[in-house]
Amino acid sequence: MSACEPRPGVRDSAASIEPASIRLFNAASIARPLRVLADSFTARTGIRVVQESQSSLELARKLTEFSDIPDVLALADYRVFPALLAPKFIDGWYLFARNRMVIGYTDQSRHAGELANDGWRRVLARTDVEVGRSDPNTDPSGYRTLMVFQLAELHYGEPGLARKLLAAAATRNVRPREADQVGMLQAGSLDYIWTYENLAKSAGLKYVSLPASVDLSNPADSSAYARVSVTVAGKQRGDSVSFRGEPILYGVAVPTAAPDTTRGHQFVQFMLSEQGRAILRAASLDALDDAVAMRSALERKRVP
Repeated sequence: MSACEPRPGVRDSAASIEPASIRLFNAASIARPLRVLADSFTARTGIRVVQESQSSLELARKLTEFSDIPDVLALADYRVFPALLAPKFIDGWYLFARNRMVIGYTDQSRHAGELANDGWRRVLARTDVEVGRSDPNTDPSGYRTLMVFQLAELHYGEPGLARKLLAAAATRNVRPREADQVGMLQAGSLDYIWTYENLAKSAGLKYVSLPASVDLSNPADSSAYARVSVTVAGKQRGDSVSFRGEPILYGVAVPTAAPDTTRGHQFVQFMLSEQGRAILRAASLDALDDAVAMRSALERKRVP
């Protein structure tokens, strides 16, 4: 049995509910593409999708701390499944999309004309510039941003660069989830944000692309990414978990105790289908050509 397939004997607990519905918890960074996907799924099946968007670590803790179990859980970092949720809540998941870190800005951002030729390092360090990032203890974008700082220092051979970039993104500009920063940037409260490429595109932002050895996008740079790591809050209060750098991959799963596993799996299969991938790509999310089913960090199987 492949990861996330319905298990024999699981009862469709929502069969008698009209209209049929499922609950989808998803990372805030993919709220827009998954809303489009969900609406298309509803049009095809009549199954309503009730969507809740938060940061991935916040969503994981809804399961571990409050036993709030959705029918489908889509996270910005698949590693949250084995680190925080398996095997008690999750016994398998799919890798379904990739992304990269960028620096988002607008026409109103201070000193935007100086960004060319790696000028972003100087611009972000200027004292009159406001830079935003998300909280690494709640949001994968937050700890990935800290990884990017470390990788930039290695790439440019500039000792102390990671520390300078961290200081430039002041604590007052840290938000629980990455998507929260987009509105602040558009309102002019921030000049620059560390963000995902898909969010920058979908929000119509301008953005600075980073070298592949820095932006956590390229499988060929996996060994370079693995040189850096970030430690964040773990399963329980006082616990911690460390994540090493690796290419950004999103994961989706149907929790083992989901109220409606049958319809949950139906939604996931639509997400992974050719139609589903096309919908996600049209909404600026880079869906993988072939989803990968996983049961552990070491066990992978491509989905035909």
